Amino acid sequence: MKRLAGIQFKRAGRVYSFDCAGMNEIKAGDEVIVETELGLGLGKVVFPPKDVEDSEAPPDLKRVVRLADKSDFERERKNREREDAAFDLCSKLIKQKNLEMKLVNVEYFYDASKAIFFFSAEHRVDFRELVRDLARALHTRIEMKQIGVRDETKMMGGIGCCGRPVCCASFLREFQPVSVKMAKEQNLAMNPTKISGLCGRLMCCLAYEHETYEELSKDIPRKGKTVNLPEGPAKVIDVNVIKKLVTLSLESGGTVTMPVEKLCVPCSQTCSQPADEDDLEMDLPEVTRLDNESGVEGSGQNSGKGKDRHQGKKQLPDDRNKNE
Repeated sequence: MKRLAGIQFKRAGRVYSFDCAGMNEIKAGDEVIVETELGLGLGKVVFPPKDVEDSEAPPDLKRVVRLADKSDFERERKNREREDAAFDLCSKLIKQKNLEMKLVNVEYFYDASKAIFFFSAEHRVDFRELVRDLARALHTRIEMKQIGVRDETKMMGGIGCCGRPVCCASFLREFQPVSVKMAKEQNLAMNPTKISGLCGRLMCCLAYEHETYEELSKDIPRKGKTVNLPEGPAKVIDVNVIKKLVTLSLESGGTVTMPVEKLCVPCSQTCSQPADEDDLEMDLPEVTRLDNESGVEGSGQNSGKGKDRHQGKKQLPDDRNKNE
């Protein structure tokens, strides 16, 4: 039997399992010092300790060292100051060297032994000289990591079209696949400005109600289908999934709106129409997590291929709604 706690290192970041045996005093909301693959780290307990069978525990578990104290918070504060200074320095060097890249964020390890510079760029960037200058000025190891537009928005945050902070920076720990089909099934306008988020990609919230719409749409004929009515064949010209209403264009002329239940026979037996654009699923590539999206490797002694500093740990089961 092992006692595990779920610990998060960033807001809306991934949750990792740590062995907290002998530390029954920790609870959700506490900040703790833990062992990681690359040294000590400061994290927040989001899932309180619970006992699991040895067979269910992730392999190679790291442990919780202790509760964080004032000295740990002071070190974290100094790291934030180092990050601000490193960001300003890197921005100036990028401008001086005319590099086609956008600096997004800088993160220091807990012990300040390494600094990670996150950037976005449309093309591959030769940043070897930049890395050397940064290492010489900051006296620490440097890693450059290229990220995509979704991860950039997650780091920077912002206000969505709904008037609330964007989901990815608020509570979404991992990105889920989103497709145009989800927008179509919810009868949303196929206007890119209406269904795209701040990152320019399809909004994550399109997936929230997708399962509900799929369930409600099972017995509803799609637009463009032909169904049989007592008055003769009719073509579906509009659908209200929530109210389960269909608007039909009669072959004899005129239109009629009726509940799905009043169709003569189940639509699955009467619908007949070749597949059209609305039937084609236009899935976008699944969005990878930040640590898998690195497209550029650092070079030289002070840089290297991006490696997740918490690699090897698995998430605790989340008892909350999976769509979060």
